[in-house]
Amino acid sequence: MQLDTRAQTLLKALVERYIADGQPVGSRALSKISGLDVSPATIRNIMADLEDMGYVASPHTSAGRVPTPRGYRLFVDTLLTVQHLDEAVVEAERMRLPLQQPQKLIANAAQMLSQLSQFAGVVQTPRRESVFQQIEFLRLSEKRILLVIVDPRGDVQNRLLLTEVDYTPAQLTQSANYLNQNYAGLSFDEVRARLTGELRQLRDDIACLMQAAVEAGSEAMAEQADEMVIAGERNLLSVTDLSSNMSSLRQMFEMFEQKTGLMQLLDTSSRAGGVQIFIGGESSLVPLDEVSVVTAPYEVNGKIVGTLGVIGPTRMAYERVIPIVDITAKLLSSALSHN
Repeated sequence: MQLDTRAQTLLKALVERYIADGQPVGSRALSKISGLDVSPATIRNIMADLEDMGYVASPHTSAGRVPTPRGYRLFVDTLLTVQHLDEAVVEAERMRLPLQQPQKLIANAAQMLSQLSQFAGVVQTPRRESVFQQIEFLRLSEKRILLVIVDPRGDVQNRLLLTEVDYTPAQLTQSANYLNQNYAGLSFDEVRARLTGELRQLRDDIACLMQAAVEAGSEAMAEQADEMVIAGERNLLSVTDLSSNMSSLRQMFEMFEQKTGLMQLLDTSSRAGGVQIFIGGESSLVPLDEVSVVTAPYEVNGKIVGTLGVIGPTRMAYERVIPIVDITAKLLSSALSHN
């Protein structure tokens, strides 16, 4: 339902006041801070309408009202005035991301998000294609083979293959040569697709070995780095809205530990592009009413490779956190692209 100008003004004033002091906001306070020339009775009627529409709620212990996740969503989408970060702050943060190893940049960016927001900062590590440059098979013993994978950066991954056939060193060399000569530089997904049609030309036992190598290689490359870096989780222990509810606190730290839902959320954000805001329990991936996540994708040479963000209470100063996330994504993109 479309809100008229007065209702929008009152909702904006209520959300801003509640974010600032965390106390339910009454009609008397709204009449002073909203700037509207209307009677307290009119304000009460409008607030009752906003409550009926699900934008605000009345705690049992107070005559005032607080915003609901739906109210926060309307505020963020249509009423929010985003602040600009001071140029001196931006320049200081730029200096914290000098040319250095990508993993160090990622860790610094997570710390930056945490320190600027005073909440938790999270950075998804850059997605790397599972491309191999060279493969070797080493016979360890009967039906036990060590798969050695070298990626384009020279990083080495090993996987143990347990086979049904006892391959000879000559067969292992033949298989490795075939893969290296025909597929080096491709991802394992591409190799898998091309091998499907070409394995008919090879003997069954060699075909089985290659299929096992592709599956094991794909798993090895997918596991070669931490999926995300999180900094400042302890900051959330000092947020009253979170620390006062042990059940929510426990759920939140389980989310940090398991990471699955958070990773899916970051993946979703990277596909949407731009700053995304997930408020309260509106996302099934992070289903906590007391927690919001503000994210933005970052790039390397114009290609989106990951997502970063701030995890904090639903009652956060979105107008301040949004530019922190946006600027950090831009600074990290620039640093990684020039690395």
